[in-house]
Amino acid sequence: MATKTNRRILLARRPTGEPSEADFTFCQAALESPQPGQMLLRTLWLSLDPYMRGRMSDRKSYAPSVAIGEVMVGGTVSEVVTSKLENFVPGDIVEGRTGWQEYALSDGAGMRKVDLALGPISTALGVLGMPGMTAYFGLLNIGQPKPRETVVVSAGAGAVGAIVGQLAKLKGCHVVGIAGAKEKCDYVVNELGFDACISHREPALADHLQKACPKGIDIYFENVGGMVFEAVLPFLNDFARIPICGLIAQYNDTQLPEGPNQVPLLMRAILTHRLTVRGFIRGDFIDQQASFFSDMSRWVKEGQIKYREDIVEGLENAPKAFQKLFRGENFGKLLVKVATH
Repeated sequence: MATKTNRRILLARRPTGEPSEADFTFCQAALESPQPGQMLLRTLWLSLDPYMRGRMSDRKSYAPSVAIGEVMVGGTVSEVVTSKLENFVPGDIVEGRTGWQEYALSDGAGMRKVDLALGPISTALGVLGMPGMTAYFGLLNIGQPKPRETVVVSAGAGAVGAIVGQLAKLKGCHVVGIAGAKEKCDYVVNELGFDACISHREPALADHLQKACPKGIDIYFENVGGMVFEAVLPFLNDFARIPICGLIAQYNDTQLPEGPNQVPLLMRAILTHRLTVRGFIRGDFIDQQASFFSDMSRWVKEGQIKYREDIVEGLENAPKAFQKLFRGENFGKLLVKVATH
């Protein structure tokens, strides 16, 4: 074997506010051989996602926190190097959560083989992976879009939001994205076919929303939270649906925001407009995975769903690249290319 060590990135401390490179530490460990019932994987691609910020915290959530000194959690696409499992052979490409490291041992639990006929390997972490599933499951199951309805999606140029908007257009909806940079807004309108896009940096965000959504909002797909949600709330129609899959504007908060208590306003809106508000994760609808792969792979091949990737070279650059998510600096699905297939 060409290398006898495994480069890994560990969680060094729990962040206060925005994550920094100092929250991680590099180490090299001896490369272990697979035991009976295991396989050795070589990481090709590492996915960087906002949910990882929650794993760095010790607050109770829907998944366990990463312990100090453990390999940082993360979705990966890997190649099977050696295998002592019946269902996996050397050369297989698999997707799973083996974390921020060059190699990993796995017993096969939670791993799926990647169908190389569906698209490039990297898409298994993007449009044909967790972000794509999140968009598909959340919009279709919770949003339940109908023709001519108005759909607003925050982080509209992001890995999830960009797919949500395109799916909504396929369903015949009027789609408005909310993004940051003008370049991102231009992209979702001119390349992805959204009807409009508004920068959340606009001081008159509410006025722009009213103009872009003259009939109100029937579905608001939430990826951001914070001031964006506050701007959207007054425009929600009766029986509007709000799938919530992310709140990135609040992940680095160390205390509750100042100002008046907005909970009564929110609760009154939920009651008087009979809103459906549901948080969700991909695993809630995992029984629909076959339908997702069938539909999404076809739409991608036909050019009805487009995607964009923001690729960083080298595992050692993952901590710095991770910060881009919280500064709005990534443009598309953020990936680290760890090795070449």
